[in-house]
Amino acid sequence: MQNQRQGGFLITKIHHLASRIFARMLKEHQIDIHPGQGRILFALWDSDEVPIKEIAKRTLLSKSTLTDLIDRLEQSGFIVRVPNREDRRKTLIKLTEKNKALQEAYTKVSQKMLDLFYNGFSPEEIDTFETHLKRTLTNLQGYTGR
Repeated sequence: MQNQRQGGFLITKIHHLASRIFARMLKEHQIDIHPGQGRILFALWDSDEVPIKEIAKRTLLSKSTLTDLIDRLEQSGFIVRVPNREDRRKTLIKLTEKNKALQEAYTKVSQKMLDLFYNGFSPEEIDTFETHLKRTLTNLQGYTGR
């Protein structure tokens, strides 16, 4: 057991701890959203008015998880569902005006989190680390269940 690699276990531990710290930071800044909801908003800040399928692709959240988070964001007034003008069978997710102030505060908290995450890393170490994480993500995305 001592020789077993721990990359996946360490990533999981980092994810859980970082999520708790990030949630605490959001609360300290009076940002009343769950970090999972923030992933959705972050994806929408990049490009607004997109179908749920696109948000799922950008966030890697399952459709059922995504639907629940979108429902809560809509109830809080941060997003609205709007019909797609090109295809009425599809619904788009759009940011509201209430969201504009949130974006600035959320971005500041995200930067604080990045500063904590990369404390003591050189720019080259960050580049290498992120390159390895992207390769790992690609490996996992290529899994077919064989």
